[in-house]
Amino acid sequence: MMQRIQRFGGAMFAPVMLFTFAAVVVGLGTLFTTQSLMGPLAADGTVWSDVWNVLLAGGWTVFNQLPILFAVALPIGLAKRQQARCCMESIVTYLTFNYFLNQILSFWGPQLGVDFSAEVGQASGLANLAGIKTLDTGMIGALLVAGIVVALHDRFFDTRLPEWLGVFSGSTFVYMLAFLAMVPLAGVVAVVWPRVQEGMRFLQGAIVSAGTLGVGIYVFLERTLIPFGLHHLLYAPIYYDSVVVDGGIYAAWANALPDLAASTRPLKDLAPWASLTATGWSKLFGVPGIAAAFYVTARPENRKRLLGMLVPVTLTAVLCGVTEPIEFTFLFVAPQLYVVHAVLAALLSATMNLAGVVGVFSGGLIEMSSFNFIPLGASHGGTYLVALGIGLVYMVVYFLVFRWLILRFDFMTPGRGVAGDVRLRSKEDYRRVMDYATPAPSSRELAANLVRLLGGAANIDAATSCVTRLRVGVVDPSLVASEEEFAASPGVRGVVFGGNAVQVIVGMGVTEVCGHVQEMLDAQEANAGVNGEGWR
Repeated sequence: MMQRIQRFGGAMFAPVMLFTFAAVVVGLGTLFTTQSLMGPLAADGTVWSDVWNVLLAGGWTVFNQLPILFAVALPIGLAKRQQARCCMESIVTYLTFNYFLNQILSFWGPQLGVDFSAEVGQASGLANLAGIKTLDTGMIGALLVAGIVVALHDRFFDTRLPEWLGVFSGSTFVYMLAFLAMVPLAGVVAVVWPRVQEGMRFLQGAIVSAGTLGVGIYVFLERTLIPFGLHHLLYAPIYYDSVVVDGGIYAAWANALPDLAASTRPLKDLAPWASLTATGWSKLFGVPGIAAAFYVTARPENRKRLLGMLVPVTLTAVLCGVTEPIEFTFLFVAPQLYVVHAVLAALLSATMNLAGVVGVFSGGLIEMSSFNFIPLGASHGGTYLVALGIGLVYMVVYFLVFRWLILRFDFMTPGRGVAGDVRLRSKEDYRRVMDYATPAPSSRELAANLVRLLGGAANIDAATSCVTRLRVGVVDPSLVASEEEFAASPGVRGVVFGGNAVQVIVGMGVTEVCGHVQEMLDAQEANAGVNGEGWR
């Protein structure tokens, strides 16, 4: 079960990877089309305004069509084979599902309590997906449909039909079954979902009214779920679905940017619903404080090489918002430090909220600048200066607290000890990671080594990636190498075991590594077929 949950969480992250570029386009477009900031140049009808509005229309694609992206992304992470085919089956089935909803509500909307003649958006509970007017089921509806398609695909894609029915095999057969399944599903959703929407509106008010305390609790939970790979399940519905605000915080914030840029009212008054996207402050200010504490508490003879490791992982956290490389350097050595990190992250985010700093602050500096500092700096620069002051204070707090705890309890953080349990779990691995003379393996070499460590291709049930981790489901956990063997392998930064689920921390190049692993799995499947064997 844990394996499936982790794979599900990783699959949901795939569309989010597109946000960074889309956010840059939206942020710059909002800045350059706000007349109060740009003057007559940004007035309606000017060539400047027209060009930027064209670019903005494209930039909003990701945020306005998120459910479709989730419907495509889920099969990438969950389908066991022929993922590309499954993606096609999923998107066409999702569109079919929404066409069914469109017709059901056109005929029986009043009886179901839905005013289908209302305008899309706002409180109507309706949405427009790929030109289809339908119920706004958001990410949940997309994942429900995609999950059904993945199950049908894995079970029936290879079903052999009589030769005279061969044209209906493969993806066509899967779609036929999914088509039939969507008819009752659309009927049930048409009846049930308007009640769910009423509950969501109540939940929205409850979460927003929780205020600063709610922000602190949320950030603490998000940090503590990261080691288990379950944090996506916590934030995805809040950020990308209607749990807090209709359409999700990311989409709502992107669409509200022009109004926010044109107003000097406090952001907390203008968009109180954006308060929960505050998980990035610890990435921006906490990680540098932790890295500095590691450096000053390391042995003098190790500091130069330690710096070579800390600088890139700190920049990765600050710029991209990816904290796993540095967090996993101390998570297993001293889990107490990780709990302290989660508490400080919660306090930092709560303090930002008390100071009125709200917005999309869940990623790194690149994403923060795109969604906040670039488009809103002119009208809300004072708020961001306050945020900078708070962040620098907390950076010092992080440094002092971590330094005191490391020295007080003699935690074997990188560069400190000689015990065999300090690398990014032991000293040998620590030296290997920091040794410039040791060439880094290519992604293909690393993939081949990981397949070996995981018990061979025949022992791997499925593999997918998520930011820095290779998420793998294994058939027999006893065939998987030990934690020490993983730690001693070049290119591996850590490993997490959970029954049949294994997460290998590789770094930002994990997508390419995962691709090579998948090639090896496909080759294993092809060889099994040639030998007359089934897929494992």
